[in-house]
Formats: sequence, structure tokens, C-alpha cells
Amino acid sequence: MASSPFVQFASALVEAMGQRLDAGKPTDDGLVVRTSDGFLFAFLEDPTKVSLETVRKLTASEGSSAPRLVVLTPGRLPLVLAQELARGGATLVEGARFGELARQLGLGSWLGEEPRAKPVEERRLLPSALQLDDVVHRARVWLDWGVPALALRFFRQANDLKPEFLPAKVGIGRSLLALGLTEDAERQFDEVLASHPTDVEARLGRAAVEGARARPKQEVAMYRQLLEEDETRSEVRAHLVAALIDLGDWAGARVEIEAMLARTPEDPQLRFLHGVALERTGRTALGATDREEARRLGLPYEREVALCQQLGLSPPPKPAAAASVAPARPAPVVAARAPAKAKTPATPARPPRRRTTRPARRSARAVRKRK
Repeated sequence: MASSPFVQFASALVEAMGQRLDAGKPTDDGLVVRTSDGFLFAFLEDPTKVSLETVRKLTASEGSSAPRLVVLTPGRLPLVLAQELARGGATLVEGARFGELARQLGLGSWLGEEPRAKPVEERRLLPSALQLDDVVHRARVWLDWGVPALALRFFRQANDLKPEFLPAKVGIGRSLLALGLTEDAERQFDEVLASHPTDVEARLGRAAVEGARARPKQEVAMYRQLLEEDETRSEVRAHLVAALIDLGDWAGARVEIEAMLARTPEDPQLRFLHGVALERTGRTALGATDREEARRLGLPYEREVALCQQLGLSPPPKPAAAASVAPARPAPVVAARAPAKAKTPATPARPPRRRTTRPARRSARAVRKRK
């Protein structure tokens, strides 16, 4: 059975995420909590002691809804178990990310850390407004980090705090879509558009649902309609470019990329995409020039490889690291001796003064004796 302090810690995390504890169940490995929206949160105390059978039971308990399984542990799950969860589409929050979650929720002391100092607010807000801002920010961070299951939990918490708060409702839809729960996401966006038919973020989400349903033509039509209403929306044009590329319409994508480059001509990623579009539309030489220009503008090699993988292209050759390869030792170079300069007559040095030795003076007695 898991230790009592860890069960208390996991319970505190669940409460801080706005979830009731009446659906919690302690287990041999930690704590399992089923949320009201059908998600299963499994907290594992020591991942090195978790068996493959335990992981398979967790994924089997979700059946076809494995994306609704979230496993959290303060350590690192063995690779075999992590791969088993990934195959089922479950979410894994482990190690440093688990610690970050605890710190965000003000529970870092359970990990032996000092609580974070809260920044001083420049403007005065009500405590409820501050709490709402914190929860929404937390949700967006986890969505950007690619953990939509936690983002969904915090967006729902924000929606409970303020049911009429539109960004929370749209965030719920985006998180559901990122989890692959397309039908749930569609219902969420339709609910928002029923009361706010002109909301751009909800319309973008609804268009993305069409793309997730493998209906790219409908998705493209929705993006074009948004651009007809306001052609300055760069985020809409970016979604349109992605949809056109998925559709295989590189000619149309090239037109939209060039419209974006007119505003930001030194964007290395756009320059790279423009080069690929040129290559796909028969202008290979110009495309290669644009891709080289993207590197000159600062496109990292790792990012270029990722873009090539997304577009189904061969990865570029890895640039040689100048620092890691020692250059061959050059042959010794004999410097040519410069011609001798004419010496200017120097002032002759004063010769050393000759020291004359005087003969020793004989005493008078010696002279008289010699005589």
C-alpha cells in the first residue's frame, strides 16, 4: 500500500485542481481518482516498483477512452511502461513536470521546497479575479507544453470559477481537440458559437475540428471566410497555410506564405516554407536559395529537421561542427627575411677611459740601500 504522506499529497493536488475527493481510491501504488467528466488520474508513488501488469490494468480500465487516462508520478517511469502508456494514448506527467505542477499549485513544500514568492501586482484586482488569471495562465502553459489533459482540468476549473468566461470555454474545446476527443470538442465549440457566433477563437477551433475529421476542404473554406472579414489576421492565415499543405495545394499555400512574408520578410520559418513551396511548384533552384536564406536568417538545424519530418521531406545534411573537428596541422611556413635596412650612423660611443697604473713609489730607504 502507498504511504500515507503520498496519498495526502496526491489528495491535496486533486483538491487544488478543483476536483472532489469522493471518487478517490488509494491503491498499492498510490491514488486513483475518477473525475466527473470521465477522466482517470492515477498517482504513482514509486515508478520503479510499478509493474507492467498495473499499467495494463489502468489502460484496460479506460478501454477505448485511453486518452482520458492521466498518470502522474514524482519519479521517472521505466521506458517500457512509458511506451505502453503512449501506445494507449494516455498522458504521462513525471519527474520535473510533476514537480512543476506541485509548485504551480503551491504544494512545493511536499517536495521539500520553499514556497515560491508571489510577484507584486501592479494593478489592484479582486482575489477572485487574481485566482481566475492564475488558473487560466496555468491551463495555457500546460497546453503549450503538450499536456492537454492537465490544461483541460484547469480550463474546467476556470469555467467553474466564472461560467461566462469565454476564454475558458474555448480552452476546453482546444484541449479536447488536442486529446483527440473530436466529438466532445465539436460540441464545446458549437456551444460557444451558439451564444457568440462572431468569436474568432471559437471559429478557428470549429474549423480545426473539420480538419481533424479529415474534411480539409471545409476547413479551408472556414479559414478563407475569416480572412475575407479581416485579411490582417495573421493567425488565421497561418492556420490556412497548414490546411492547404495538408490538402496538398502547394500553389495556394505559396500565395498565402508570400502574403505573410510581405509583413515579416525576415521570418526564417516562413522563408523555409516558401522555399519548399517553390520546390513543390517546379522552381527548384529558387526554392533551394530560399531554404539557404532561412538558415542565414537563423533557422536552427533541429527546427529544420522537425519541419522536414512534418512535411515528409528528407532531413538536411548535418552541418559540420567546426569546433569538434580538429583542422590538419599546416606545413611550417618559413617567413621571408625582410631586407636589411640601411643603418644610420650612430654616435660613436665614448671609449672607455684607460686606467694608467702609476709605478709604486719606492721608499727612500730602499733607494739608499740600492745605492
